[in-house]
Amino acid sequence: MATLAPESAAAAGRVAGATPEGRPTGRSSGTTARSRMLRRLTPYLFLAVAVGLLLLLTYWPAVNLVWYSLTDWDGLDQNQNFIGLDNYIAVFTDPRVFQVFGVSLYYFAASFVQMGLALYFATILSFSTRFQNLFRGILFFPYLLNGVAIGFVFLYLFQPGGTLDTVLGWVGVTEPPQWLGNPDIANWSLAGTSVWRYMGMNFVLFLGAIQSLPSDLYEAAELDGASKWQQFWAIVFPGIRRVIGLSFILAISGSLAVFEIPFIMTGGANGTSTFVIQTIQTAFNFRQVGLASAMAVVLLLIVLLVTWVQRKLFPDEKVDLT
Repeated sequence: MATLAPESAAAAGRVAGATPEGRPTGRSSGTTARSRMLRRLTPYLFLAVAVGLLLLLTYWPAVNLVWYSLTDWDGLDQNQNFIGLDNYIAVFTDPRVFQVFGVSLYYFAASFVQMGLALYFATILSFSTRFQNLFRGILFFPYLLNGVAIGFVFLYLFQPGGTLDTVLGWVGVTEPPQWLGNPDIANWSLAGTSVWRYMGMNFVLFLGAIQSLPSDLYEAAELDGASKWQQFWAIVFPGIRRVIGLSFILAISGSLAVFEIPFIMTGGANGTSTFVIQTIQTAFNFRQVGLASAMAVVLLLIVLLVTWVQRKLFPDEKVDLT
């Protein structure tokens, strides 16, 4: 076998980045160190982008919101005079501000109807049913629609002489109520619209949770002679308790922060104004951005407080059905 000449061996060592004695050159070791450093920093570089966007688009505006709530800024003037807690005192002493929280009770009550219907359909459609995929799509479809479009559709549905009045006329109802004009009925109409729109989200959550339960449990329950109702209370409900708790938290926060449906359909008229609508009107109609910022901070604190209380009263329980 032929061997390399000493000159050829030295040349090969230089090409490979090593000295004739076999030791790595400084350039090769430096490149290797930079590669290791780059591999070590790569995850942090990806995290830096996400954390930077989070700080820029979420936490920095939140800090500005708190600062605005301590000033008398009108949204236009460049001067922002510091007034301390005066805006918060105005929020808690003005009865008109907290009266609108009564409107949230309509949506809170409707959320239980929404979760009940979603759990009912999810339980039925989680088992073998004819056209189950079609019905799943029909139930989830309203959640995919834009809230503004839904508001305009139901606005025509509830208007005098509209679709709903026409259908009721077919069954003999000659004098239907003013669905959006009567303050005693308007909030129920808007809450019903909210149920139709958001039921699909809870339906998908419940459906996924039910389908994740082991099928062996149902087979064992059927062998023991358990009915469908008994299977629901013994298997389905305990198995998806955490998802139900999550839906309950979302129902509370959602009922306190309702905006799209009443704003599009009534603009807050006839006693349908919510806390968010009143905050928007305070900021942009009355040019009291400082007061509106304080209202937004108070709403955030209320949502966090209610969520914390709910988590304390109904803590997560480890459910082991196996």
